[in-house]
Amino acid sequence: MAEAYIVAAARTAGGRKGGRLAGWHPADLAASVLNALVDRAGVDPALVDDVIMGCVGQGGEQAVNVARNAVLASKLPESVPGTSIDRQCGSSQQALHFAAQAVMSGAMDIVIASGVESMTRVPMGSPSILASKAGMGNYMSPNIQARYPNIQFSQFTGAEMVAQKYDLSKDHLDSYSYESHQRAIAATEAGRFKDEIVPLQITRADGSTDTHHIDEGIRFDATLAGIKGVKLINENGGRLSAASASQICDGASGVLVVNEKGLKQLGVKPLARIHHMSVMGGDPVIMLEAPLPATKRALEKAGMKIDDIDLFEVNEAFASIPTAWLKATGADPARLNVNGGAIALGHPLGGSGTKLMTTLVHALKQQNKRYGLQTMCEGGGMANVTIVERL
Repeated sequence: MAEAYIVAAARTAGGRKGGRLAGWHPADLAASVLNALVDRAGVDPALVDDVIMGCVGQGGEQAVNVARNAVLASKLPESVPGTSIDRQCGSSQQALHFAAQAVMSGAMDIVIASGVESMTRVPMGSPSILASKAGMGNYMSPNIQARYPNIQFSQFTGAEMVAQKYDLSKDHLDSYSYESHQRAIAATEAGRFKDEIVPLQITRADGSTDTHHIDEGIRFDATLAGIKGVKLINENGGRLSAASASQICDGASGVLVVNEKGLKQLGVKPLARIHHMSVMGGDPVIMLEAPLPATKRALEKAGMKIDDIDLFEVNEAFASIPTAWLKATGADPARLNVNGGAIALGHPLGGSGTKLMTTLVHALKQQNKRYGLQTMCEGGGMANVTIVERL
């Protein structure tokens, strides 16, 4: 079987809800990344076999196959198809897996895996609300509710359950959240995101223009005391607040994936090789715990130990997830989310999978490290795990 290689990886800087990217249509936002990938790899756009795009809120401007719409909004020719997939927060990480599987099988040679989410223009949960007359909280079938009587839509509940199960105090979660901002600030000021970010032109309300190239969610004036003072999401014994949860975000990301034949066609050097990829389901009630057993199983399948991995990207959907993951795996905290995570940088849902991979492959290059592992919790109790080797 052929190998799968990443030859380009890019993302937009995140935009706050109603912020600097609010004026960008999601198809155009995604198209900016598609264009950047083919430009950076020097690829003839007509050689791209497919575009696989993660998107969670597939309604409104993200409906009717946003992947195809992004292709039509880009410099790629109309001969390039596109398909949109939903594995909740892991959607574009799964897009990467599908792209890798396609080139490894030889069915395709050059595929773009990507993701997009405009959480300003298509608010979180919108399609679920539209799909259920009773509202978002009651969209599940009677059979699911009979099998899991305590199941809820809210991921906040799952995050609190994880915090309690792993005995993670509010102080610990707040401290982790503060560290996320500090690492993101350090990475930004040191220019470590420069090579991965696609600058975008924006128009302000007064008609003036600017370039968006810095993640808008980072709080450069963040203090631990300020984070500790944010109101709890659940006042009745809760441990999480908005400050220890990922930020609503607008953004897009993507990676260009090829096999050996694709490498020869393009004449490019790979950034990384896909070493392992897997996905696992878990308890849908606690919902967000799946990255823990999924990581354990992935390492076993890859014949590796946790200390073999140089850098980790574990999505900061809530501070309780990466901190519980650290506790369960025994991983070195200094190797985790070294440039900050979604608490500081934002979590554009369907765009986060390839966003994290983009940051991971660039960080491996900057630090001259070999192996990186990415995982993230996903609605419904699932988790993808991807291990890459820098080349």
